[in-house]
Parts: sequence; C-alpha cells; structure tokens
Amino acid sequence: MLSIVSMFAMGPLVLFVGSANASSHTADQTTRKNSGTPNSSDVTINPKTGVVISYGDSAITYNAPSTSLAKLGQALFLQNCASCHGTAANGVPADGTGGAYPNLVGVGPATIDFWVDSGRMPAADPRAIQANRRAPRLNKKQALEIASWVNSLDPSYPDIPTPHLKDANVSDGAALFALNCAACHTIEGDGDALAQGTYAPSLRNIPAFEVVEAIRTGPGNMPRFTGNLSDKQVRDVVKYVTTEIQHPQNTGGLGLGGLGPVAEGFVGLLIGVGLLALLGFWVGERQ
Repeated sequence: MLSIVSMFAMGPLVLFVGSANASSHTADQTTRKNSGTPNSSDVTINPKTGVVISYGDSAITYNAPSTSLAKLGQALFLQNCASCHGTAANGVPADGTGGAYPNLVGVGPATIDFWVDSGRMPAADPRAIQANRRAPRLNKKQALEIASWVNSLDPSYPDIPTPHLKDANVSDGAALFALNCAACHTIEGDGDALAQGTYAPSLRNIPAFEVVEAIRTGPGNMPRFTGNLSDKQVRDVVKYVTTEIQHPQNTGGLGLGGLGPVAEGFVGLLIGVGLLALLGFWVGERQ
C-alpha cells in the first residue's frame, strides 16, 4: 500500500487510474483464490444473465453495483465526467484528443467508487499532480450509480468490497502493514512525501472499505495488491489501520500525535530540561 494518490476538487471527473481497456484489464487480475476476484470461495451468479453479482469469502465480500443504477449513472457521468473522459468513458473527450485522460472502460466498480467516494473526483484541475482527500461532491449512491454504468460498458473486477473485521488478526495486520505499506505511509500511517511533488496520504480518516479498494485497485502511484495478498491478509491490514492507526491506545503515555522518536524526543527534552532549569533557578533564588 504505497500511496493513495489522486486528483481533486470541483469540476470534470478525471480518474488518474492509468489506461485500461477491454483487452488489458483482465491482465490486472490474479488467478490466486480469494484475492479480490470471482475466483473465490463464495460466488453468486445471476441465473438469468449469468453475470457474477457477488463473490468473496468470510474475510471480504465483493458486490457488483446493481445494474438498475446504470441509467442514472450514465446521466451523472455525462454531467460530471464526460468533458474529460468522453461520453463513452474511453478517455476521448469532445475535442477528439485521445490519450489525454484515462480510459475508464474495464477498470472495475471499486476503482470508480474509490475515486468518487473519497472526494478526489470530480477534479477542478485535471492536470494537477495530486489531490487531497476531501468531503465528496457526489454521495455514495451517486458513486455507485456511476460505477454501475461504467461497469456496464465492459464488466470487470474488483467489485465494491465489504470487509468483515470481527475475526481479523491485528498482529498479522501490523506485520503486513510494516512490510507492504509503512515505507510510504510511515509506520504511524501519517503519510510522507514521495517523488516529484507526490505524497503518500495519511490513513487516519479512511473508512475500511476504501482501504480495501485502494489495496485492490492501486490508485495513482500505488501498486495494485492482488496475487500477493489474500482477502484474509487484506482484512488483517484493514483491521490494523482502522484500530491501531486510527485509534491508537498510547498506553505508554501522551501520544503526541505519533510524530516519531526524534520529534517526540525533542519535545521530551525541551519540556524535561526546561522544567529542571526552572526548578534549579527557583531553588537558587530561594537560597
């Protein structure tokens, strides 16, 4: 989980997810069982259409947005997204300049949901390097409607995840986080600067399902974790992020925001030595 990077603000919807299309998106998926694809323990198929509508296991369930939302999603897409991504969501806007914006066909519902629900899209400046997370302009239902329509153009995965955290292992999640995520997000989950004006954002206020979406879709500069992490491992990471990182215990005393040993040591030195100096001055004055 190296970096949840994105675009931002009020304007055309521009998802910087890389170029994906009907012929290439299948290469993004893994054949490993229970790793975010329908190659899972539990799969539900619509008997009338033969389309997978739900899959996963006891760790994470992935649900496709209802096809009944697609018509409303198309209207929302034309209003908020088509000026950049084109009316066919293929990255070709009205002026016919292809390649300037990402092709969204075949990226999967979780990708669309992540960018819209996290407030990074719609974007005011499509050419900005990176955007901050913000209050979403479109609500959750609208995000699902857009995801439903885009997915109807070329059904793909991953679908919208729901992690089941009750039986997750926080210790395993901490170890997996340290191995896969801390190099960029820091061990405290506060994020850090990367290269060329980009950064790994803080994980302090990320809902559980969006952590899964980021891990499975690899937004922006972040790698896509599919074949190397099972749903159980992803669930453990999510449990660690949503408990120990977002709600630290600080059993040793004042947490000081998790700034790290150098900054925390400086604060301790400043306060400790300062108090000792004042105490010495006070004792000296009394003598």
